Amino acid sequence: MPLRFTNSLRNRTETFEPLKPGKASIYCCGVTVYDLCHLGHARSYINWDVLRRYLIWKDYEVTFVQNYTDIDDKILNKAAAEGSTMEEVSERNIEAFEVDMARLNILPADRMPRATGCIDGIQTLISELENKGAAYSSSGDVYFDISKANNYGQLSGRDPNDQQQGASGRTNDQEDDRKRHPFDFALWKKAKDGEPSWDSPWGPGRPGWHIECSAMVRQEFGPTIDIHLGGGDLVFPHHENEIAQSETANGEPLAKLWMHNGMVNVGGTKMSKSLGNFTTIRALLDDGVSAMTLRLFVLQAHYRKPLDFTKEALDAATTGWKGLNAAIALGHHHAAALCWPEAPALTKGAQTASASQNDGFDSFRERFITAMDDDLNSSGALAVLFDLARPLRGIANRLDRGDQPEQSTEELADLRNRWLLLRELAAVLGLSEEEHPGAEQAGAADDATIQAAIEARKAAKAAKNFAEADRIRDELTAQGIELIDKPGGITEWRRN
Repeated sequence: MPLRFTNSLRNRTETFEPLKPGKASIYCCGVTVYDLCHLGHARSYINWDVLRRYLIWKDYEVTFVQNYTDIDDKILNKAAAEGSTMEEVSERNIEAFEVDMARLNILPADRMPRATGCIDGIQTLISELENKGAAYSSSGDVYFDISKANNYGQLSGRDPNDQQQGASGRTNDQEDDRKRHPFDFALWKKAKDGEPSWDSPWGPGRPGWHIECSAMVRQEFGPTIDIHLGGGDLVFPHHENEIAQSETANGEPLAKLWMHNGMVNVGGTKMSKSLGNFTTIRALLDDGVSAMTLRLFVLQAHYRKPLDFTKEALDAATTGWKGLNAAIALGHHHAAALCWPEAPALTKGAQTASASQNDGFDSFRERFITAMDDDLNSSGALAVLFDLARPLRGIANRLDRGDQPEQSTEELADLRNRWLLLRELAAVLGLSEEEHPGAEQAGAADDATIQAAIEARKAAKAAKNFAEADRIRDELTAQGIELIDKPGGITEWRRN
């Protein structure tokens, strides 16, 4: 099966064919740095980190660029509220972002341009649009005329004639009065008293939100890239407007492939700062949820589908990671008892194969590739990891109790190859062993965690996801928890 991804532009799965064979140019919409990142950001950047790692593992030469939006109304409002400056707010939250991403084992981008560092490119792009009659000035502001764009609405599927006011994003009623069409959007905003501004042909001001990414893509890559990434909430208006202004100016497609991740929901509602229902990455990790548990929680769902954030789901991920972590850590914690040599180091994205191609585990590797080639099916890839881990976890449990391994030399060599492959494939998903993977994992699972896992197993069975149900049972068994299914859908448990 060829490598295939869902292209949001055409709403279908397509074979990945980059502009240059063996290379992949990727632009990821970054954060507006006015506050700490929440779980929705973690979901997005974990998914795209896995995409990047997988392409590297497949021997693509990947260039990954992710921006910072460091000039925006939200940043200015935060600065005004706390009596600081735009620069102070931005720098503080950029530093926090980098710390949070590192804790989640997300590879840093190759380049991370800032909007404020691309002002010349932004003004050049606006001038080009103006010269083509696609931009106009109004009371010191400059707007893009959506009637000049070809196929406006092609990404979102929206008809401009049917849209509601305010669709341009981050606008107000006074701004709408200055536009020819209510859905034109700002490319340049006239300076307000006391706000940062830059000189321009249209007077002092600052860039609009959408033009920033178009200018940074062109600055970093040129007119066209292979993949443009972002959350599903960016499809409209942000990415729709990026396409309109970039393709009108450049006369070429902005991206061959558009990929969008689904939202994180809390109680059926999208997690967002504006709604106040968000949980920051930092709060989760500081409260004892391990970074790898959080990665596992995110990767259990397909990147395009909604992800429901509940305590029960997070507890089930904690249980799952405890068993997987024990298997991944086996060769380091018990190498002497198993008479295993030190494992080779893995490079960025796990490019170095740590098990030979004829080690007897080709079927696992092939299953992993088949899952990932099928639109980055991380849940299918995780199933392969848990299958690889099952006998390793059993060995780890016995060694933890002080029992000596009973396997022959050949069997131990076979187990080492299994461990090396598990370690390699786990690294493709960004999963690495943790010494202390969460407070709850220091000892046996508590009653609440066990019950949460049982409820997650029931939900999996109800959804006919029997592989997931079996995996949860196996994880509990590895912890000495026996499940007893009784009539009426009742499941009891006891510790062995």
